[in-house]
Amino acid sequence: MSFTYKLVAVLNKEIDTGVAMNALAHMTLGLGSQVEKEMLRFDTYETRDGVSFPYISQMPFMILRGKSSEIRKAVKGAREQQMVYDVFVETMTGGTYLEQLARTKEQEESNLTYYGAVIFGPWDEVSLLTKRFSLYK
Repeated sequence: MSFTYKLVAVLNKEIDTGVAMNALAHMTLGLGSQVEKEMLRFDTYETRDGVSFPYISQMPFMILRGKSSEIRKAVKGAREQQMVYDVFVETMTGGTYLEQLARTKEQEESNLTYYGAVIFGPWDEVSLLTKRFSLYK
């Protein structure tokens, strides 16, 4: 089966796994709010005895890893190609969300440490942006 769209996450390979998983959860939730349900190809899985597990995407979701600077470059490419994306950066941790908002506002984008990004767009275009990353292990 082929897919029109591709969903990829790239996590910073230099941060702890727990921090990376927190970033992944925040980014994926944010990205999901931007994309129409039909494009994400959600389905409902059901067991023989009728228990349903709704909103599971049919699409593969690749989780990759790279350095902050590489993630920044992929995000820039996604932005330039008007793809749907979301990010999580270092200033989005610690303290209250109000403190995180203020800390982020004080920084230039070039000074941010990217914890990760999720990118959604046409399969071939997303593949070109993310081909240099390795699988997250």
